[in-house]
Amino acid sequence: MAENNNEVAKVAINDIGTEEDFIKAVDSTIKNFDDGDLVEGPVFKVDHDDFLLDIGYKPEGVIPSRELSIKKDVDPDEVVEVGDTIEALVVTKEDKEGRLILSKKRAQYERAWGDIEKIKEADGVVEGTVIEAVKGGLIVDIGLRGFLPASLVEMRRVRDLSPYIGQKIKAKILELDKNRNNVVLSRRQYLEETQSEVRETFLSQLKKGQIREGVVSSIVNFGAFVDLGGVDGLLHVSELSWKHIDHPSEVVKVGDKVTVEVLDVDLDRERISLSLKATQEDPWQRFARTHVPGQIVKGKVTKIVQFGVFISVEDGIEGLVHISELANRHVENPETVVKPGEEVFVKVIDVDLDRRRISLSLKQANDSVDPASEDFDPALYGMPAEYDEQGNYKYPEGFDPATNEWIAGYEKQREEWESQYATAHDLWEQHKEFVAKELENAEASAAEDGQAPKEEKVEEVSNYSSDNTSNGTLADSDQLAALRDQLLGK
Repeated sequence: MAENNNEVAKVAINDIGTEEDFIKAVDSTIKNFDDGDLVEGPVFKVDHDDFLLDIGYKPEGVIPSRELSIKKDVDPDEVVEVGDTIEALVVTKEDKEGRLILSKKRAQYERAWGDIEKIKEADGVVEGTVIEAVKGGLIVDIGLRGFLPASLVEMRRVRDLSPYIGQKIKAKILELDKNRNNVVLSRRQYLEETQSEVRETFLSQLKKGQIREGVVSSIVNFGAFVDLGGVDGLLHVSELSWKHIDHPSEVVKVGDKVTVEVLDVDLDRERISLSLKATQEDPWQRFARTHVPGQIVKGKVTKIVQFGVFISVEDGIEGLVHISELANRHVENPETVVKPGEEVFVKVIDVDLDRRRISLSLKQANDSVDPASEDFDPALYGMPAEYDEQGNYKYPEGFDPATNEWIAGYEKQREEWESQYATAHDLWEQHKEFVAKELENAEASAAEDGQAPKEEKVEEVSNYSSDNTSNGTLADSDQLAALRDQLLGK
């Protein structure tokens, strides 16, 4: 036991070497860095709006949330979380509170700047995400904040930049100035270089008169641009609709899928002219196809002139009621008969498709119906009617005139016929109410014009006469009358 007490136990082994070696070993554990240096370490704590980074130095590095990302108002949880190893730049080794302040976004900026300088020298392309729309352009995250002017976003000027936010884009570097922290990008230059060959091939295959599908990519005051598949064409405002419009946004919006006709391809200027209305039926042709002289239509007074009244009978289509066709008396002032904005019933006298003119008559429409009569001719009120060469009415498909019954399996045709009949019947009822009021107001209207109303009515001859002695009209067919009774539930 005594012998053991005389021995000194070894508690450490000097494997470092000399005292000088020991001092060097201690110095190696101390990290020396200056403001502006890049350091790296794991995030080990989140304290309010600050993130603590372990870089092997005391005190720990502090990254304020504002120094996390070049994006404004970013959620810190979307950028970094505890355990992530990140690189940061030393902003100050000791602030007034004795903290070591670091910046992740400035480290990212320093790294990115070197890469971008190399890309610029090689005339390369950068790729980034659009993070903001600012006055005059877009801010693109390319490791730092790159500015993309609005005039260089597309091949032509873009008015609304908001749809680009969040999109990944490629662009060329136009300007690079580190002292001014200025990076200017051009997506248009990138598109011009990459799409030149594609555009040339596409344009050579595009022919006048072709029908193409496209997507509205932007809207300007004079029209809309349509992406036909990498190449844009212009829809001039005059080619958007058959009716007059004040702004293209009344017809289309960005993102709409449209079917257009190619009007012209200018290979030299690489411009494509398109038309939307050319793919749609001309409303004048549709009106001429669905309305014949003698029919009654409902319209609205749009303009009163000295020689008559203009009536809107369909969207974008106006007809004229000459002053001589306003009433069964001499009219000096059309405003004694109708007022602007008033809804009236008029008879179609003539449709001149070539000159795009419609002649209408208010007095003949009023004379064609007796408010107390139940004699209804649906063809007079726009219900489609076909006749054979002998002038006999052709019954709808699926209806057997011999039995006055619908054939099984023609339910859809019956539903369509009933709908057309009901629409015409409703218009007839409205017309009778209108004429009844017109008769009540006739005396007052004539007195205002300094005249007495004529009692006799002018008899009109019409292809759709409701006279029971005529042939070839819906109202004159006993079999069709039975059909009407059946459909109306009589």
